[in-house]
Amino acid sequence: MHIAIIGAGISGLLTALELVEQGCQISIFDQQQSGQAASWAGGGILSPMYPWRYPQAVNTLAQYGKSMYQTWNEKLLPMTGIDFEIHDTGMLIFDEDDFDIGLNYAAHYQDPMQQADYLEYDALEQVNPWINPKFQHAIYFSQLSNVRNPRLLQSIICYLKQHPLVQFFEQTQIFKFQIQNQQVLSAIDQHGNKIQADQFVIATGAWSQHWQQQLELKIPVQPVQGQMVLFKTPAQWLPTMCMNKVMYLIPRQDGHIVCGSSMANCGFDTTPDAKTQQNIIDACLEMVPELAQFPIVKQWAGLRPSSPTGVPYIGAVPDLDNLWMNVGHFRNGLCMGPASAQLLAQLMLKQPTLTDPAPYSPERLKTEQLVMG
Repeated sequence: MHIAIIGAGISGLLTALELVEQGCQISIFDQQQSGQAASWAGGGILSPMYPWRYPQAVNTLAQYGKSMYQTWNEKLLPMTGIDFEIHDTGMLIFDEDDFDIGLNYAAHYQDPMQQADYLEYDALEQVNPWINPKFQHAIYFSQLSNVRNPRLLQSIICYLKQHPLVQFFEQTQIFKFQIQNQQVLSAIDQHGNKIQADQFVIATGAWSQHWQQQLELKIPVQPVQGQMVLFKTPAQWLPTMCMNKVMYLIPRQDGHIVCGSSMANCGFDTTPDAKTQQNIIDACLEMVPELAQFPIVKQWAGLRPSSPTGVPYIGAVPDLDNLWMNVGHFRNGLCMGPASAQLLAQLMLKQPTLTDPAPYSPERLKTEQLVMG
């Protein structure tokens, strides 16, 4: 079976990975370079931030993230030489209003990875000696990890580009579909070339509204900008991830620390803004004052593919026999990515699914439309 995947961010790439492992022939199209946009720009925490603030459908997919990335890393590393750098740091959360719900979350939802302990200052200092003494207590999620997403993307792209069943078409924008009798006959690129395939997958992230007119569906996925700041410290300097008031610090193994993150509705603009950068820096120095002695080496902004509840649309596009979508992951595309891709591949190949696909079905786009009038 030949499958054309439109979009080479984490959702499109992992979908390609799942399908090529089952013997499918894959063509991947992206309007820019593969593995850029939100997938590259994110932080790589392998858990939703404050999972209790999300619908259960988000957490169901997210809880597979770490184990699936570990499996993929073991398979791809010998062939690509690029380690995903899954970093088992744990996470400290200082938001006192979330302590009770956070401490009870793992037991309530039978999710051992979200097991948390309450730490008073002496114990907190043992776990992370750099925390500002103004934080006298925290909850500690010792099982949480992060993945170094630029390396993750490089490894998957490297593997797929050397795979005999995969072809990449970068700088190629797919504009529209040729549709007849509930079938997509071909996809048409910006030069008018027709691309034929047996099945087509939309994995276009924040750009997914592009399809709503032709598909006559309201697709409520739009860009929400998030900004990041990168510090460089000595290797292994900061022992844990830290979070307070939705701002976070994510240490990489080599001493880089990714700091974020903001939310702004500014269309497709990815220009970092000085005021937002300062807010991020202030929030991070409030948690870890010693960070001020280290240099900022980079700042950037990316575009999250926001959806109304953060629950992605995964499955067959309504009323079409061979068009599928895997879009709308909002803030959790990296941690939901492996399970989202596996679920889509299972649906496409008519295999048993790892979870009930109904909460993710693009059929929701029709009912949500009726509700919205």
